[in-house]
Amino acid sequence: QAQVTESGGGLVQAGGSLRLSCRTSGLKFRTTAVAWFRQIPGAEREGVLCIDWTDDTVFWIDSVKGRFTLSRDLAANTVYLQMNNVEPDDTAMYFCAARDANCARNAMVYPDWGPGTQVTVSS
Repeated sequence: QAQVTESGGGLVQAGGSLRLSCRTSGLKFRTTAVAWFRQIPGAEREGVLCIDWTDDTVFWIDSVKGRFTLSRDLAANTVYLQMNNVEPDDTAMYFCAARDANCARNAMVYPDWGPGTQVTVSS
């Protein structure tokens, strides 16, 4: 059975950095697309970016380009989201999701989700 677990969230000052981890198990990790979504209270979950099976990154939010990067560690079955120069608008619950197909912005197509990790950016 597939499992996905996020970690690494916390409180960080604006302009600082944070690295989130998305650890997976029970998946064909090498060919799995792993996406990061975020959600604030009262709003819908929005896709932020995704790493596909070729290790290319797809960005869905322009404001994170140049600040957020994704990397895949095959040995650890983990995808890392490096968040640099964070902004207060980055404050949200971050979720990672995985699927054995290409990246997709629609959250409904991801069968496997983690419980989320909170990121709070202070100004």
